[in-house]
Amino acid sequence: MANSFATRTFTTLSDLQPNMANLKVIGVVIGKTDVKGFPDRKNIGSERYTFSFTIRDSPAHFVNAASWGNEDYIKSLSDSFRVGDCVIIENPLIQRKEIEREEKFSPATPSNCKLLLSENHSTVKVCSSYEVDTKLLSLIHLPVKESHDYYSLGDIVANGHSLNGRIINVLAAVKSVGEPKYFTTSDRRKGQRCEVRLYDETESSFAMTCWDNESILLAQSWMPRETVIFVSDVRISFDKFRNCMTATVISKTIITTNPETPEANILLNFIRENKETNVLDDEIESYFKESINLSTIVDVYTVEQLKGKALKNEGKADPSYGILYAYISTLNIDDETTKVVRNRCSTCGYIVNEASNMCTICNKNSLDFKSVFLSFDMLIDLTDHTGTLHSCSLTGSVAEETLGCTVNEFLAMTDEQKTALKWQFLLERSKIYLKFVVSHRARSGLKISVLSCKLADPTEQPQRKLLNFTPLRVTCFRAQTAACEDPPLRSLLTNILGGLTWYFRRLHVLHDRIGKKEKVRPQRRDAGSPLRVQIVVIRASEMCATCWGCPTQSLFTC
Repeated sequence: MANSFATRTFTTLSDLQPNMANLKVIGVVIGKTDVKGFPDRKNIGSERYTFSFTIRDSPAHFVNAASWGNEDYIKSLSDSFRVGDCVIIENPLIQRKEIEREEKFSPATPSNCKLLLSENHSTVKVCSSYEVDTKLLSLIHLPVKESHDYYSLGDIVANGHSLNGRIINVLAAVKSVGEPKYFTTSDRRKGQRCEVRLYDETESSFAMTCWDNESILLAQSWMPRETVIFVSDVRISFDKFRNCMTATVISKTIITTNPETPEANILLNFIRENKETNVLDDEIESYFKESINLSTIVDVYTVEQLKGKALKNEGKADPSYGILYAYISTLNIDDETTKVVRNRCSTCGYIVNEASNMCTICNKNSLDFKSVFLSFDMLIDLTDHTGTLHSCSLTGSVAEETLGCTVNEFLAMTDEQKTALKWQFLLERSKIYLKFVVSHRARSGLKISVLSCKLADPTEQPQRKLLNFTPLRVTCFRAQTAACEDPPLRSLLTNILGGLTWYFRRLHVLHDRIGKKEKVRPQRRDAGSPLRVQIVVIRASEMCATCWGCPTQSLFTC
């Protein structure tokens, strides 16, 4: 011990025996739980409180301690120290540990004893770091399990459901630490939650959730892409919502930050060497890894409600999910000036710079390494009766499923075939699953990713009058356009469809009625009888104040 403790007599944890009295122990706190209250059986209507912690005084010996008492005493004692502090405990009660019952919810310890602290007889003093021997403080960086006794993240993912519910050890690096989220349960208990993203040589992203305040406070001290942690006795489970394996910190869990072990040093060298090359942004990571179970997404929004929901969650890192019944109002897949297929690096998923033909993340020449693949990468607009979501991301396999073709099949299409494909979806009512989050880097202020987009079943959701009417008429125009053999006339009809698309996209609220059908006679360049085409005229009887200044009772004519 340090000089200030040289003349003091401490009982080592290895020498503890049941019913020992008048002793002092010293140790570094390696684990701690939150304060919990429960009904007092002796005093009906009142509550008692408790919390527990784990101290260590040597590499091989550590023991659990628990304190019971009234609310003020327990909360004050709990707030007086944190994980990593060195404490002196005087006059604890030494009891024999009931291994099977207690280690079900508490960390497993090599000692057959436990410490009980009472308000009247026991005291806990926090030592300053300069008073304590550095050998004692260094124990905070030593895992409580064998350094080689752990699963890699890749092993957890590979084993999948076979590890569901298991309690195991994990060695990983910290990729990101989310902001703590606070909530109130139905029985008015306050809670908190924080998600930490982990990674290692075998897996680029893995979620670990902390539910208690102590582990959340510890997580806030970690430096992303610089901190390595050894997590002992963490629960592994299958997340049905995200369709992946996750880890959860429980009362048995002890987390060792920056462990001093050979395995941890190897991982630390890996993250330092790959700190620049392994930086994947959220879009790329979601492109490869995110697999959401769509059946768990049940909240239905309008465009207006979705924007409001996103604004309420501004400042929070976690995205929101929802269902939108809307129309694709912009789908530029037949425009030569719009790039809808891009090369991505097969190693990291980043879009390859076409000018330099280099992956800016992996810094590899895509031709030499043949490390690129073609992928859809397009932006679409989604519109309903309340507004429009601009620049929604439709990429990868989701885009292929939506369009019903692969990238290679799309590239083999003629311009006419691409246009025909576009009109299979444009202004058709669709059921769209979305992931959205506020992003100041996005032009619209919202970063929106399409998770699924399919034509909606008419019986699923009530439709607005305008949206009932529009697809029918546009379908008629589409059929006439496709059947027309005269190039000038087909061009005219195409322009009419484009005008209707432009018009409907800009009307936020429109109570319409079918106007009269007028006959127009387009001029034809060749001889012969003119072809009559029906043009639908829609009267705008009511518009919102933001519909581009259009006067009421105006007529849209082609």
